[in-house]
Amino acid sequence: MKFLFDLFPVILFFGMFKWGEGHPDTAQSLVGQYLSGVVSGGVIAADQAPILLATAIAIAATIAQIGYLLARRKKVDPMLWVSFVIIGFFGGATIYFHNETFIKWKPTVLYWVFAAALLTSQAFLKKNLIRTMMGKQITLPDPVWERLSLAWVAFFGVMGIINLYVAFNFPTAIWVNFKLFGFMGLMLTFVIGQSLFLSKYMKDAE
Repeated sequence: MKFLFDLFPVILFFGMFKWGEGHPDTAQSLVGQYLSGVVSGGVIAADQAPILLATAIAIAATIAQIGYLLARRKKVDPMLWVSFVIIGFFGGATIYFHNETFIKWKPTVLYWVFAAALLTSQAFLKKNLIRTMMGKQITLPDPVWERLSLAWVAFFGVMGIINLYVAFNFPTAIWVNFKLFGFMGLMLTFVIGQSLFLSKYMKDAE
């Protein structure tokens, strides 16, 4: 359930972009009606409308996520706050300058912030964030926790590079597809590989 909650802005981004592609005139009209006041120059071309609408809905969805958690007096995950700041900045720049380059950088910056947080916490604060998140579910030797943390650092680093490659070497429509399905597939593959790696330690513990 939490996985779907976290994916909520990405799914809406994808859906709104696809709808905008299929209805360019309506999309342009909506952007002109609701976003012209925050767009530099106030004029948006039809081919820019889908990405601007998708970006706006993703920002709104992230705000809605935080508002929902606060309304229910639940803790807002630090990762969600980081995501909000990053999509607010890069998404806002995309809308204002009506330039998709900014939103294409957003996933990379987010992944690299996660990687930097894991690496900095382990190297300088002597705190393993992966252990903090998973320590109640599984018991592992200290060296294994360190390797697991470094594996996540490498994974997020590579994900950031892959995003830039796809974003700036393929059409925007392909990048939008990859942003949802490609990254989801890579994440699932990594988690399965991680589970297989950890399974032997779980057996040893038993």
